[in-house]
Amino acid sequence: MSLIYVLNGPNLNLLGKRQPHIYGHETLVDVEADCRKLASELGHEIRFHQSNREYEIIDWIHEAREDGAGIVINPAAFTHTSLAILDALNTFEGPVIEIHISNVHKRESFRHHSFVSHRADGVIAGLGTEGYQLGIRRVATMLKTEKKD
Repeated sequence: MSLIYVLNGPNLNLLGKRQPHIYGHETLVDVEADCRKLASELGHEIRFHQSNREYEIIDWIHEAREDGAGIVINPAAFTHTSLAILDALNTFEGPVIEIHISNVHKRESFRHHSFVSHRADGVIAGLGTEGYQLGIRRVATMLKTEKKD
């Protein structure tokens, strides 16, 4: 059983309350429950975190270096600003999938650039909260492939 970290950036604690026309009505608690259920079905465990503080996300990435097999990350606004999160992700050796609930490419131009994408093995954007499940599935597939090699 591998450990997959699911990390969430700023304002995602307001999911379901903030701009539901963009982000939907599901809460982060709903997303976590769905992620836990799927991970269990796939034979994995997750650590699910959210923070509005960049340093906490970095600390969790560092923690994942020690005991995590993969990372699914929705860096939210830090996507476009954080070289520090990119640097932390660059120290992680397992698969990394970047998630965005909205289609950032249909939004303001400043949202089109992602520092995190420079490290991510894949990016899922615009599929709503279902993107988290797709990210977990992809990490699980990548981990299975690594074990075969």
